[in-house]
Amino acid sequence: MGGRIPRVSQLVVATANVNGIRAALRRGIGQWLDGRAPDILLMQEVRAPDNVLNEAFEGWHVAHQASDIKGRAGVAVASRLPVRSVRVGLAAHGPQGEPEPAVDTGRWVEADVELPDGGLLTVVSAYIHSGSTWPEDNPVKMIEKYAYLDKVTSRLAQLGAAPTPALVAGDLNIAHHNVDIANWKGNLKSAGFLPQERAYLDRWFDELGWSDLGRAHGGEGPGPYTWWSWRGQAFVNDKGWRIDYQLANPTLAPHAVKVEVDRAASYEERWSDHAPVIATYDL
Repeated sequence: MGGRIPRVSQLVVATANVNGIRAALRRGIGQWLDGRAPDILLMQEVRAPDNVLNEAFEGWHVAHQASDIKGRAGVAVASRLPVRSVRVGLAAHGPQGEPEPAVDTGRWVEADVELPDGGLLTVVSAYIHSGSTWPEDNPVKMIEKYAYLDKVTSRLAQLGAAPTPALVAGDLNIAHHNVDIANWKGNLKSAGFLPQERAYLDRWFDELGWSDLGRAHGGEGPGPYTWWSWRGQAFVNDKGWRIDYQLANPTLAPHAVKVEVDRAASYEERWSDHAPVIATYDL
């Protein structure tokens, strides 16, 4: 994953749930990076300490928030462009004076990236809780998810109103509409497709002004999906979920010129159970 000169006018940003960076390295993410050559890579489910990530991305500017729970979550920004400042976590957006619980760590990292013209781009790697497989049987996990989504909404309101272009990308673990999940009828009561979860996306897009670039540039659907179970024939039959996003604030959205889901050519060539979402911005 060697160095190269950043683009001057176009910026390529990829987001990917790597499903464990060490496993992804064994499966071929390095070759993928050399081929696609993004300027910025936003990662979720890193599940590794700083030294592993820094060694894998030697020569990049890396911002990483590991989870307090070993082997879980973890988000990172790896940038070819200089990073001017980094902010981790959303503790400031929860109840006043309440420390950020471990279940909320390793899920949000922001970096202010310096563009070639000297301007800034705020990028966020986000990993939202999956919640409970059976919400009615385990409501605690869903309560935790909604509490975290409240924090995300608070921060999105700030970033959305800022004059600085901002990108929030990652595994949000929510499929927004029927076209975003192959088996939507069978998942109406499943975490990741509950009305209460989807309502958060409604608010982000309709009230706070964020743009879902994957849908805006990906057509009306169904799909393109970004996650398929490792098990069975989900990937082969394209029975997936679109839960990985690039969200742009009103300042950035007009600069997106292309967005694509980089689905592996075959099951054997996958290095994660998620596909990267890649966007090109004319800045």
